[in-house]
Amino acid sequence: MPAIRRITTRNARFQQWESLLTNRNKRTRAREFLVQGVRPISLAVKHGWPVHALIHNGQRDPSKWLEELLRTVRVERIAMDPEMLADLGEKNEAPPEAVAVVGMPADDLGRIAVGDDFLGVVFDRPTSPGNIGSIIRSADALGAHGLIVAGHAADVYDPKSVRASTGSLFSLPAVRVPAPSDVLGWVAAQRDRGKPIVVVGTDEHGDRDVFDFDFTQPTLLLVGNETSGLSGTWREACDTMVSIPMAGAASSLNAANAATAILYEASRQRITAARTGRRR
Repeated sequence: MPAIRRITTRNARFQQWESLLTNRNKRTRAREFLVQGVRPISLAVKHGWPVHALIHNGQRDPSKWLEELLRTVRVERIAMDPEMLADLGEKNEAPPEAVAVVGMPADDLGRIAVGDDFLGVVFDRPTSPGNIGSIIRSADALGAHGLIVAGHAADVYDPKSVRASTGSLFSLPAVRVPAPSDVLGWVAAQRDRGKPIVVVGTDEHGDRDVFDFDFTQPTLLLVGNETSGLSGTWREACDTMVSIPMAGAASSLNAANAATAILYEASRQRITAARTGRRR
């Protein structure tokens, strides 16, 4: 078992970790981000993400979970005073039992597997990291194979996104790309490989209701920016646009809620098709 190193002052290394919470540029340069919580850390380890260090409370005995983690995950172990550990955790809450320093994977669309049942999501220029994490969670729960965050956007590895994903970030590939052209080139390559991906946009004035579209075919679902919706480039790339029928005074849903509703319909159709042995 690796030796435990104790950090008792806010030295340069502590300050580097602390900066990962608030400074996107430093996260990007270091290719690291912080993760806390039993489920997220456990899923990061389970899915083989590179854990660079485990930071834990040096003034209390570890729980059975943490004891097992420290015994089986051979990484640098850091014991820290609870007051300092609290600064690496969520504000206004008790210090976390442990914080993991985790390495970022490459932003490579090849991480997203494309099979005959492909279901993927593109989030166009999201401004809310919480919405990114929420869509990752929904996409993971409802059988999607990956999320693509396109354009000038909030960060997938922002603490709010990581927290909102409740660990699904580590089981569902989430890839950042600069522009629509990166995704459209990838879609074209998949089509050349015999995967006829249909690009489906979401809009309150869509061509058809979400219930009337066949989601059993390979599908890439586009979700627009929270304020302005899909860009003109994405709209031109769509094979069809779908809308969610609305009741009451609401004219639209939060981006994460809308994505979840459509992903649920896609999941429902696919489960029904599998049970009946046929596509719609």
